[in-house]
Amino acid sequence: MDDVRGFGDRLGDAIERKRSQLVVGLDPRLDLLPMELRGEGVLGRASAAAAVERFCKGIVDAVGPYVVAVKPQAAYFEALGSDGIHALEETCDYARAAGLLVLLDAKRGDIGSTSRAYAEAYLEPRDTAGPLADALTASPYLGLDSIDPFLAACRRHGAGLFLLVRTSNAGAADIQDAALSDGRPLWQHVADLVREWGEPFVGERGMSSVGAVVGATVPRAVSEARRLLPQTPLLLPGIGAQGATPADVARAFIPGPASALVTASRSVIYAFREREEDWRVAAAAEAERLAAQVWKAAGW
Repeated sequence: MDDVRGFGDRLGDAIERKRSQLVVGLDPRLDLLPMELRGEGVLGRASAAAAVERFCKGIVDAVGPYVVAVKPQAAYFEALGSDGIHALEETCDYARAAGLLVLLDAKRGDIGSTSRAYAEAYLEPRDTAGPLADALTASPYLGLDSIDPFLAACRRHGAGLFLLVRTSNAGAADIQDAALSDGRPLWQHVADLVREWGEPFVGERGMSSVGAVVGATVPRAVSEARRLLPQTPLLLPGIGAQGATPADVARAFIPGPASALVTASRSVIYAFREREEDWRVAAAAEAERLAAQVWKAAGW
């Protein structure tokens, strides 16, 4: 990492510059798109992918002044085949050209050789451009060998990685809250591993390039994760449509303003469905409101 600035430091720079810890998720569901774009979804994959790309670029333009990053959900693009993959690439490049970080929500993680291919696809420079994304979500539940290729991308290319620790979905309790022999829930053991794996990537700003995904819908888990992971940036989904509020995650920011990111997707990108406004205007207004609330709740 001597000749490349690590993701943790770049994230800190962006948060300080924008005075925002908000990440807007790009979850382009065809059935929820604005009417002017929804009709294209029935004309075939190519037209649907073009509509998705236009929508996502419009959202980037709208929320850009208020967020530090966007988080494309890979599944919605992959569902549209090769046209959707092209739309994902165009969206990521557009967001990075606009000065935003791109956190690709793909939740990858497999045996070493497969993870190596995922790291090459998403986190390593392409032939004629930089990496598709600045950071990637991944699952650590296959162990260190499944994560090593992503850590190598952090080391060589300054990439970021957010590992699933305690997620926001209701079913997370089925596995992640299972009690170990010492009484701790499984997710806390995973948090210990994430801290250990991320220690070599702690940058000048005191935060690692290896982060943890912790659901904002479980405030007690957020507080405990912060205690277990003092130098790990937390990615906090669940604000907005899933019911959590900025106040629920205030403790995540104890180490500093760049120690956590709050993500909101549907409540921002589909805000027009609750307002009589243009979809871009509605998204911008909701992003501005939420970013200010998070900054205030964080105490900075």
